Amino acid sequence: MRPYLFTSESVSEGHPDKVCDRISDMVVDTYLSSGDPQTRVACETLTTTNKVVLAGEVRGPSISKDQIISQVRDCIKDIGYEQDGFHWQNCDIQSFLHEQSSDIAMGVDSGSNKEEGAGDQGIMFGYACLDTDSLMPAPIHYSHQILRKMAQARKDGSAPGLEPDSKSQVTMLYENGKPSKVTSLVISSQHKEGLSPSDVKEIVKPYVYESIPNELLEGLKDDEFYVNPTGNFVIGGPDGDSGLTGRKIIVDTYGGAAPHGGGAFSGKDPSKVDRSAAYASRYLAKNIVAANLADECTIQLSYAIGVSKPLSVYVNTNGTNKVDEQKIEKSVQDLFDLSPRGIREHLKLTNAIYVPTSAYGHFGREPTEQGHFTWEKTDLVDSLKNLL
Repeated sequence: MRPYLFTSESVSEGHPDKVCDRISDMVVDTYLSSGDPQTRVACETLTTTNKVVLAGEVRGPSISKDQIISQVRDCIKDIGYEQDGFHWQNCDIQSFLHEQSSDIAMGVDSGSNKEEGAGDQGIMFGYACLDTDSLMPAPIHYSHQILRKMAQARKDGSAPGLEPDSKSQVTMLYENGKPSKVTSLVISSQHKEGLSPSDVKEIVKPYVYESIPNELLEGLKDDEFYVNPTGNFVIGGPDGDSGLTGRKIIVDTYGGAAPHGGGAFSGKDPSKVDRSAAYASRYLAKNIVAANLADECTIQLSYAIGVSKPLSVYVNTNGTNKVDEQKIEKSVQDLFDLSPRGIREHLKLTNAIYVPTSAYGHFGREPTEQGHFTWEKTDLVDSLKNLL
């Protein structure tokens, strides 16, 4: 395979679009925390200068508008916005959440004579590869890691010059299909007034070297390490640019290294298969690679609204498979009920677990004892090996 360069970017929790994803996922968790299995949420958020607008459809427990607005303020405060142009305490927040359409409910809910159907039609992709220990592509994995460390340092006070809005971008040279070195790096970070790009570079440099293995950074030239290349970045966040839920779908998945079905994740309860089935397809792809059945795996699932079974299951290992792909396709369907209910029950998706997914990627994360990121477990490995 010829050498090639591949680039992926990430954005921080303070990016305007990610502020919206955080708020929308907070709404999902708030409704799911009631424990009602018929809870439904589809929430979109808009932010701009000192303003937040929520819209969408919900069904479930009675939650007051004032409670939602109070929790929106908590989200903004936790992210770290206390700026003139966007402040958790005094920004204007409007909620236009309303009852879910009865037509949608009729097509999705289970009844006495039918299985629960998918919440929408669509295609979903999952992917895994051997680039990193998390079985994620290297450029997006390291882009996320840099920003997570910067955010932690900003919040614990060890990087007081940084503000919440930031972006990273990693360009990786691949040789023989494997990441061999970083050839360029871009970090743009909102900062306190008075700091120069060189000041910011000195602040963020340690987090780069903590995030990326040294052998991949050897040979990176200083003039290929760009920090705030436009200069000043004091005005940022929703004051600098408007934000919307669901605009960072490539950041949320594989950084462009694998296909994306088009649907966003944040703000949607797990009856929406563009979220839950994307998690399921990642889970299956990761277990296939972890079981050493292939070095790389892409899985596509497709659904129709109101229909419980997937219309198609497609596995592509890009020629790296150790066993026949058709056998893998059959095995994953034997092991995993890919109906919307089957996915939710297997991965325990009806719990209030979604706020942590709203920034730094939905994949490549560590499962927690609290039930977050269950789709990152590799508990199907032995079963896959036995079936094949």
